[in-house]
Amino acid sequence: MKKHCLLLLFIGFSFNVVHAQTISKDLRMQWWREAKFGMFIHWGVYAQYAGTYNGHEQAKGGAEWIMNRSKIPYKEYKTIANQFNPTLFKADEWVRYAKQAGMKYIVITAKHHDGFALFKSAASKWNIVDATPYGKDVLKDLAIACKKYNIKLGFYYSQAQDWINPGGAASRKLMNEGWANPDSSIIDTYTKEHNGHWDPLQETKTFNEYINEVAVPQVRELLTNYGDVSVLWWDTPVNMTDEAAQKLNDLLKLQPQIITNDRLKKPNFLGDTRTPEQKIPGTKDLDDNDWETCMTMNGTWGFRVSDNNWKSSNTLIQNLCDIASKGGNYLLNVGPKADGTFPIQSIDRLKEMGLWMEKNNEAIYGSSPSVIGSFDWGRSTTRLTKNGLAIYLLVFNWPNNGELTIPLIRNQIKNVSVLETGADCSVTNEDSKMKIAVPQKAPNDKVSVIKILLKGDKIIL
Repeated sequence: MKKHCLLLLFIGFSFNVVHAQTISKDLRMQWWREAKFGMFIHWGVYAQYAGTYNGHEQAKGGAEWIMNRSKIPYKEYKTIANQFNPTLFKADEWVRYAKQAGMKYIVITAKHHDGFALFKSAASKWNIVDATPYGKDVLKDLAIACKKYNIKLGFYYSQAQDWINPGGAASRKLMNEGWANPDSSIIDTYTKEHNGHWDPLQETKTFNEYINEVAVPQVRELLTNYGDVSVLWWDTPVNMTDEAAQKLNDLLKLQPQIITNDRLKKPNFLGDTRTPEQKIPGTKDLDDNDWETCMTMNGTWGFRVSDNNWKSSNTLIQNLCDIASKGGNYLLNVGPKADGTFPIQSIDRLKEMGLWMEKNNEAIYGSSPSVIGSFDWGRSTTRLTKNGLAIYLLVFNWPNNGELTIPLIRNQIKNVSVLETGADCSVTNEDSKMKIAVPQKAPNDKVSVIKILLKGDKIIL
């Protein structure tokens, strides 16, 4: 009897622990799930190259990969920091762009794969304060500006790949196709035989030494010196071991409310969010996990002067709507120039997205996927408002016949209206369909929103 009671007590305790952990994650994730929209920022000394090395265009990959793709020698790459002097950088301006676009959080590359840190670090002199004429910690200014505008701040950190700090891993990418370099075959042979490295100076220490001497202390600095850190965004766990991942994961206790992604080390360190890149998953690909699509506005993450393949603001807004309709977040990238300014093309698109969000954000923030599905003409979301349950029809292609058709909803309908103007729309039911009469002209030239306000707290089909 005593053993039985102890067993019941243990089972009850175990359940409570699991339940407490679930509640803890839900509390941590609450703001993120409501936010839906954030800004990714890829910036570092690679912006100085802007996608070109020795007069040759980088043929493949993002501009932030130029050191690896072009196999720039260790010492030569470090000299680019002597030219990196972003005197036009204004943290307040960056954050205001995000705020005005309707974004709720920012994730910036505190350290990308080239190992260059945008913050003062005691673990490596390869940072913006010690290695450049600029000599200032940009993350400190960014943290102050984010707090001022009530924007959550997160840090991207390349935990495994590091092409400058010795011992860091390197992806085994070969030279650019068609690269005019007589030594390319020699470099590629070295790269294949030396775990992706192309310069002996990258190998003067072991991977474990890099983790212990650079990665661990730098992550501790990031989680200690900048106030509240809302997101830690790991990337490319090349050569990562569970032992190394555990050392980094243990540091998260410094920021108990932090949210992490799934790129620290699979399968044992999956974090809180899944991270599809440059694509929006289909509904059949989704599960119950929190997820966030990260995507560029043009073709590259870091600034590349020749990349003019810009997505239209219309496409970006439709991407946001599509992602929200499936329950995800949209992390949209800006690649600032070497002088510290955003490309004008990025600014223009952020402003246009902000104008749309100003009138239609109710359909995005705090929304859930709609049970009525997606349509040829657009997408839909749901949200519990103070006035009742609402379905939002996000119309990409405005109907020529002035009518939208959706599955029949059996709830009592309080009102159907154009969200942006408040104009009422009439409704008729036919068999299993609901037909909504809408204005002949689209209220918005990008995405128009129809709001259906229902009685009850659950959609009945």
